[in-house]
Amino acid sequence: MPREHFGADYQYLPKSSVLSFEEISRLVRIFATLGAEKLRLTGGEPLLRRDVHKLVGLLRASSTMELAMTSNGSLLEKQAEALATAGLDRITISLDSTHDATFQAMNDVDFSVDRVIAGIDAAQAAGLDPIKINAVVRRNVNEASVLDLASFGRQRGHTVRFIEYMDVGYTNSWKLGDIVPASEILDRIHARFPIEALHPRYRGEVARRYRYLDGGGEVGVIASVTAPFCGDCSRARLSADGHLYTCLFASEGLDLRAPLRRGESDEELARRIEERWVGRTDRYSEQRAVQRNNLPPVEMSYIGG
Repeated sequence: MPREHFGADYQYLPKSSVLSFEEISRLVRIFATLGAEKLRLTGGEPLLRRDVHKLVGLLRASSTMELAMTSNGSLLEKQAEALATAGLDRITISLDSTHDATFQAMNDVDFSVDRVIAGIDAAQAAGLDPIKINAVVRRNVNEASVLDLASFGRQRGHTVRFIEYMDVGYTNSWKLGDIVPASEILDRIHARFPIEALHPRYRGEVARRYRYLDGGGEVGVIASVTAPFCGDCSRARLSADGHLYTCLFASEGLDLRAPLRRGESDEELARRIEERWVGRTDRYSEQRAVQRNNLPPVEMSYIGG
């Protein structure tokens, strides 16, 4: 969330506008009846939500879905054990460089890489495996960190996934020239650590997976700009204020909070969700040149990755 857009005077949502843990848990149960198999808590930063481990516990008690989280790791060291005890299965950490200056340039945060790594170590000690590392790669900012991050993952047994810099929202000043294509990232890695492609584990898997030929684990790339996968997308996103988004680049979501609080039944809410899902036509990544002239997409800090 760039400081120039989200400064000290920015008006954030009042607590009454945000779904309670019980409301989130109820909607998750409804999604499960419609076929959802995996659940991920994202953000913004999910660990900023007070007592988020209690939400994890509620979700684990009401669902058998795989339960994961994506975090920037800044608050993870102190919360990892509580999250694991509550029933979190695994965690993905965002880490765009192992060097402080580059890390700061990418993220505009006031904490160090060491703090993130301490969180990763705490998550591993708590049993939140397998841990994945997400690294967004931006031209002339952190592309030189690719091999360092690959080495970091190999040494610690974590899978690093390199993500093409995307035009989510309107505050990140995205330009096409900022992209480092996944093919270039893979070439860099292969030249240092030879790799070979792996078959997808399921249809709709967003990351293309590769294994190191020397047995050093796996690495992945997410190429949503240069190799869109809209046709196989199976992800729905529920914002903190109860809106359903069927695309990471959507401009508007379906309000589920209002009918939820009006007292609609589970069946009525399920019908709303199903109608939106069946009728979706989202193909932003395949139609980027045209779509960017329309309404700006919602911020990633609002609906997660």
